[in-house]
Amino acid sequence: MVTRQQAQVTGPAYYDNGRHKQSIGDEIMSETSKLTTTTGKSSELPMISGTHGPDVADVRRLYKDAGIFTYDPGYATTASCKSSITFIDGEKGILLYRGYPIEQLAEHSTYLEVCYLLMYGELPTPEQYDDFTDIIKNHTMVHENIRDFINGFRYDAHPMAMLLGTVGALSSFYHDSIDINDPKHREISAQRLIAKMPTIASYCYNHSRGQPFMYPDNSLSYVENFTRLMFAVPAEEYQPNQVAVKALELILILHADHEQNASTSTVRMAGSSGANPFASIATGVASLWGPAHGGANEAVMNMLDAIHDSGETIEKTIDRAKDKNDPFRLMGFGHRVYKNFDPRAKIIQKMCHEILDDLGGDQPLFNLAMELEEKTLADDYFKERQLYPNVDFYSGIILRALGIPMNMFTVMFAMARTVGWISHWNEMHEDPEFRIGRPRQVYTGAATRDYPAKS
Repeated sequence: MVTRQQAQVTGPAYYDNGRHKQSIGDEIMSETSKLTTTTGKSSELPMISGTHGPDVADVRRLYKDAGIFTYDPGYATTASCKSSITFIDGEKGILLYRGYPIEQLAEHSTYLEVCYLLMYGELPTPEQYDDFTDIIKNHTMVHENIRDFINGFRYDAHPMAMLLGTVGALSSFYHDSIDINDPKHREISAQRLIAKMPTIASYCYNHSRGQPFMYPDNSLSYVENFTRLMFAVPAEEYQPNQVAVKALELILILHADHEQNASTSTVRMAGSSGANPFASIATGVASLWGPAHGGANEAVMNMLDAIHDSGETIEKTIDRAKDKNDPFRLMGFGHRVYKNFDPRAKIIQKMCHEILDDLGGDQPLFNLAMELEEKTLADDYFKERQLYPNVDFYSGIILRALGIPMNMFTVMFAMARTVGWISHWNEMHEDPEFRIGRPRQVYTGAATRDYPAKS
């Protein structure tokens, strides 16, 4: 049984990331809930209120007071940490980076400005932005031996396998700044990761194609440089397509962070042991590689390819999706967190149509996707269940239109999410309540028993 007691007010709360200090609420309201077990033991559970979102019961004293743990598979209703980076309201379709709505950032910001915001807590001044951009540009080169390292992979290695191994190996190349207890070292590692990830991603791509590796061109913007690293060859001049650059910039912004998702939680868990930043981010890459997380947009394209190749009508496809006895599912529709709509999908939808008009590409497949979008948005079955196209539905179509192969889709996601991972990793190390992650379990194995006597 749980009963709640009168709220009490504590003073202002702040987060301090070493460069900015900002109030996260004039007052943090706290009350207690009294939990009484069936055995009669009880515990007073302080209630924690954040800037937004539901109240949270602090259960740290529960085992000491009442002798019980909590059970929450997948941590679906458990707050694993306090964070001031990203807020999601899945019921209302809200996504905030440091308090700024994603819609405003997508319209007005650049990816590097969003990186600065996520890392330091505030939008940069023009001077800060110029300094940060210069730092990132000056770190885009990678050690020459990293080129050899990537060339050591089989010609048909998956790009995510190469990315995972290479990011983990960075600590052997840049071990001069991996003291996790030194804020300056943490900052340098963060800057290196953001700067070098596009270069490494492009090398993974070009190795799989047998194409030469390009050096970065620091006269270009972050996204322009990435498109050149991916698609340029030494024998020809390269001019970035500005529609493609705009689309990629938007995809990077929309995927920069997403609160305590599986890969971010993995980075925090690995980092809690004291693992260096490169090793910690490599665990995020590994988690993202899972098809239930970073592979969703690839699943969308596989679904569209299968529908196109079968010659099945959209009406038939939609009927199959509604049939409870048919295992077929529409990929790229609905979201575990967003119960109404994915705000990122509304933003990227417009860009999807714009880039298809400009670049063309696999037009029959794109026409199929647009017809599927139109029919599902008008269907009462999907409207009643809030099953709208999510960001993965549109990002996969855009990446295909840009000529990026499906085995690179998750690499693109990892490149965008790197800033989110490293921002959470750094925030964790600045948290005075930081402890090594150690979940508990409900043991369901054999009871205590003796080793059988030998005859």
